[in-house]
Amino acid sequence: QVQLVESGGGVVQPGGSLRLSCARSGSISRFNTWGWYRQAPGKQRELVANIATFGSTNYADSVKGRFTISRDNAKNSVGLQMNNLKPDDTAVYYCRIDVVGGTYWGQGTQVTVSS
Repeated sequence: QVQLVESGGGVVQPGGSLRLSCARSGSISRFNTWGWYRQAPGKQRELVANIATFGSTNYADSVKGRFTISRDNAKNSVGLQMNNLKPDDTAVYYCRIDVVGGTYWGQGTQVTVSS
């Protein structure tokens, strides 16, 4: 059974940084895409960034130049470095992995950007 566990959320002041991590357990196909999504109160869940098997990335316009997604295939994990955080970045952040035959989600981690 595949499980994803996020860590690294918290409270940070505007302009600060946080790094999220997501670790996977369980076997999956070699070809997969990791993604980070977020959901703010009253809003739909949205894609923040994703990274494909061989490293190609895609970012939401709102985070380009501030966030960096990375994957460590040896450690079965994905990270999201978030710099210059803004109050609008406040949300629950979820990791997700798309594999042949399925999609798996983590439980989410809260990120709050506030002075």
